Amino acid sequence: MKYPESRLRRLRYNNKVRELVEDVSISVNDLIYPIFICEGRKVKNEIKTLPGQFQLSIDNALKLCEKLLKSKIKNIIVFGVSENKDDTGEISCNQKSIVPKAIKKIKKKFKDEFLVIADVCNCSYTKHGHCGTIINDEVDNDLTIETLAKQSKILVESGADVLAPSDMMDGRVQLIRKKLDESGYVDIPIFPYSVKYASSFYGPFRDAVGSSPKMGDRKSYQMNFKNSFEFMREIEQDLNEGCDAIILKPALAYLDIISRVKNKFNIPIIAYNVSGEYSMVKAGNQKNYIDEKSVMMEIMYSIKRAGANSIITYHALEIAEILKKNEI
Repeated sequence: MKYPESRLRRLRYNNKVRELVEDVSISVNDLIYPIFICEGRKVKNEIKTLPGQFQLSIDNALKLCEKLLKSKIKNIIVFGVSENKDDTGEISCNQKSIVPKAIKKIKKKFKDEFLVIADVCNCSYTKHGHCGTIINDEVDNDLTIETLAKQSKILVESGADVLAPSDMMDGRVQLIRKKLDESGYVDIPIFPYSVKYASSFYGPFRDAVGSSPKMGDRKSYQMNFKNSFEFMREIEQDLNEGCDAIILKPALAYLDIISRVKNKFNIPIIAYNVSGEYSMVKAGNQKNYIDEKSVMMEIMYSIKRAGANSIITYHALEIAEILKKNEI
């Protein structure tokens, strides 16, 4: 049947019909809020390149968690902003490091009200800003994953519910899984950043945690955005090593990859709506070039439509308010 008998606009005729046939949805349960935690007390430093986001001392991070609960957001991912750094990132592998201390406080105050995901990487803790130990001007894969495994065990001992290795080293999932199992943490899930591109969209995040490389770049270990199939081998390897879900970043410029992952693999997908994507929306709104709420929600629905199960996003509180008021 064709026009005029078939009129596709009938399913868009009014709001009730449109709502009836919608097939993509977002809820607060899909949202994961990133928190940047720094040393000190009563610290709330706005991140200039991430408007509305802050480096928070633990006391202020706890206040933010109270606000998140009121908005029914119960998933957080924690990043450390470390004043102390070394050459390997081993400084993160002790209970006095900023993230283990923060997780203990969060768990003490809120028990299991939050799913606490701990980012596992060395870049916030190294003097050079790279994600691991440098040997002969290159990040040494095998030395680095030893540090990541030590860091992971400390984070779990501190109360982390999920580990999210973001380093893109080969074999890190396997070694972390082995060390956790040997220590009795067989039920702790690992959500690696299996698909992480060497992207220019990370700039504001690196400002937030002080992790910009002091020399070179990360193209020798993060993925080349000019490649179309590399992600398959990365995911297959992490699945074989025992991962439980995968994180994919950035999100907006890689919707095609999200869709292809969804079609290829039977595994939950967490898309990271990264700092550069967030900051562009904020900047566009400040210049009155766009309507922030509408653009923000359109981006979120595009990520879900592509196949993501959940989204790490700095917009989470704003999205929760929009969902509560049913504004979109």
